[in-house]
Amino acid sequence: MDIIGTKNLRDVIELKVSQFSDKECIVFEDREGNVIRYTYTEFNTLINKYANILLDKGIKKGDKVVVHMLNSPEYLFSWFGLGKIGAVMIPTNVLSGAFELEYYLNYSESVAVITEPNYMDTFTGLLDKCKSVKQIFLARTSPRYPSQKLYPDSIVISDLLRDTPAEVPEIEIDNEDDLMWLFTSGTTSRPKAVQLTHANAVFAGIFGAQAWKVTPEDRHFIVLPLFHVNGQFISVMPTLTAGATLIMAEQFSATKYMPQVRAHGATTTSLVAATLKMVYNQPPHELDSENKLRIVMYAIVIPDEVWEGFEKRFDTKLCDLWGMTETLGATTLNPIDGVMKRNCIGMPRAENAIKVIDEKGNEVPSGTVGEIIVKGVPGRTIMKAYYNNPEATAETIRDGWLYTGDNAYMDEDGYFHFVDRKKDMIKRSGENVAATEVEYVISLHPKVKENVVIGVPDPIRDEAIMALIILNPGETCEGQEIIDWCAEKLAKFKVPGFVKFKEDFPRTSIGKVQKNILKKEETEAMTK
Repeated sequence: MDIIGTKNLRDVIELKVSQFSDKECIVFEDREGNVIRYTYTEFNTLINKYANILLDKGIKKGDKVVVHMLNSPEYLFSWFGLGKIGAVMIPTNVLSGAFELEYYLNYSESVAVITEPNYMDTFTGLLDKCKSVKQIFLARTSPRYPSQKLYPDSIVISDLLRDTPAEVPEIEIDNEDDLMWLFTSGTTSRPKAVQLTHANAVFAGIFGAQAWKVTPEDRHFIVLPLFHVNGQFISVMPTLTAGATLIMAEQFSATKYMPQVRAHGATTTSLVAATLKMVYNQPPHELDSENKLRIVMYAIVIPDEVWEGFEKRFDTKLCDLWGMTETLGATTLNPIDGVMKRNCIGMPRAENAIKVIDEKGNEVPSGTVGEIIVKGVPGRTIMKAYYNNPEATAETIRDGWLYTGDNAYMDEDGYFHFVDRKKDMIKRSGENVAATEVEYVISLHPKVKENVVIGVPDPIRDEAIMALIILNPGETCEGQEIIDWCAEKLAKFKVPGFVKFKEDFPRTSIGKVQKNILKKEETEAMTK
């Protein structure tokens, strides 16, 4: 038996309610600064009411439901409510437009959507193209968040809460049943759906609470989005597993960040390079060090001077880590009660082994760069599979080892150091962007013959996206036309910031485009 046992998401929540019934569970601050609080009992009651509303409207075990909202208590009520009835949440990026959402809905065969007024027009415009979607549930419709229009065909959750029972019937859920699917960028033109289970969520909560020594007295501040594995498995699950308090901002604001940390007494938080640098670049304040932060979970390399300056100015410690959706978020991390190396992704978490291999699959000695692979149990300590994609699953998980496509090396002390991505990925503001996905969208433009998308340095957002394009004979085109084309079909963070037109690309003897040469040329041109 492993540390997960037979527990599912419902078990975790209901245990915490029995232990900490009147303790503050959720503190939420919206964009206008309004604050609302829920105890563990109140939190569970609303989860149960959401679950019962969904059941009453025909959502059943195994059904797929898209959740498309900003960070909010209603997001958590939806996630955990779906979990309690055995339905599967499909979290989608709020920056995604109709082109992407149509794909997510149809690929997952989602039967319903839970969203908020700001996004209703997009979804109602997709119903004719997404035949599996039968219902749209509308959340966040209190006077504070009024709908600009009436949507007579939607189910307004707030209208039903008062008369909905607060006890959910027992529904048999195996903890290796799917809890949610996260669409993730990869090496294919369209995103893959990563199947994550109840056991995955339980495991993330247990190892996270243990690794960061989370106690019921901790107050974790989450500003990263809940549709991302970081927010779900690094912030939410460890906090709730420990019976601590989750402080949640509707959206990240660099100017408000440290005042919010101080006002809410945050003791832990999670950031990525882009958000950390934005906070650090704010004007110094005399109260910067007057906070209770003991640790900042953190990912992606930053300059040593920023690292040292951040820790000194805010009187806290950065705990570097590495992971991916397929490995359930933080998979290596620095030991907070041991030596915490700067810009080092740390050591393997409990229950997973890690090694670095060469292209032939042989483990390499310390100091040698190779691909990181992670030993785990599918559906328990690593992802279950890629939905409806056995070929990609078999390529990624081999003999119990998950091949990550990330390169690293292990030092003489057993710590791992991230080097780069073996996959054709661009890291922008903490989000992975698959170059192939952007290339696919550009290839649909009628003037484009061939295109290549690369990442180039960006001082704040890690990397910027550059599109290099060969036009069809006789065509003319401005760069902004390509940018606008992408903006109609892709989330904002996937849209190229730079477009260049080329006569041809450097190629191998068999005609393959040499992206490494293009990336080197364009990087050097930008840094001159």
